[in-house]
Amino acid sequence: MPEYTPNLRDVGGLPGRDGRTVAPHRVLRSAVPRAKDVAPDGITWPPSLVIDLRSATESEPIHPLARAGVRVVNLPLLSSLRPGAPARDLHGLYLLLLDHASMYLVELVREVGLAQGPTLIHCAAGKDRTGVSVALLLRLVGVSREDVLADYLLTSHAEQDIIARLRKSSGHRHRQSLPASFFDVSAEAIHGVLDVWDGHERGVEGWFHDIGGTQAHIDQLRRTLLV
Repeated sequence: MPEYTPNLRDVGGLPGRDGRTVAPHRVLRSAVPRAKDVAPDGITWPPSLVIDLRSATESEPIHPLARAGVRVVNLPLLSSLRPGAPARDLHGLYLLLLDHASMYLVELVREVGLAQGPTLIHCAAGKDRTGVSVALLLRLVGVSREDVLADYLLTSHAEQDIIARLRKSSGHRHRQSLPASFFDVSAEAIHGVLDVWDGHERGVEGWFHDIGGTQAHIDQLRRTLLV
């Protein structure tokens, strides 16, 4: 029986800036995939580019999709966190990602902007690191705060499938030591991220420039994602 990648979805179709929309078949998001996974109708699979946000302790020696000839880029967001500054909840974890993983977030925007085909962004569950990363992409192309939140909350429909996949994935023992709240789909946590961006005097674009991103990165992302 075919197995589907948990929490897999295409973020295309969301309204962006200047009356345009996010193009379908450009950005996919999911939990960790497997080599033999299949995708539901309407999803381009396998993707041309995979951005794997997991750390080394969670990852396989060879990415499950690499054998399909897919280009894989590893941007390990959690590995950049400062030692001695653990997060007590998801809200704190997401803010730490913004503070300490900024160089990876800039690279993420650059890679997605230059991608010639569908890009899959995933971590372990496809919820936290993936959620922050996809939220940044969407906000930079003008998707509303409300639509970003709605996309993030869709993960709640895939919780059981995600749990089943994580039990069979690398890093399972480490995840057992995490607080139970880390497995929640937390509107408060993603609101905290959106508050940081919206609270910047120049919005999410200004925040992105402050962490080392350029207007050229943003312009290229918009050319790639908006139709």
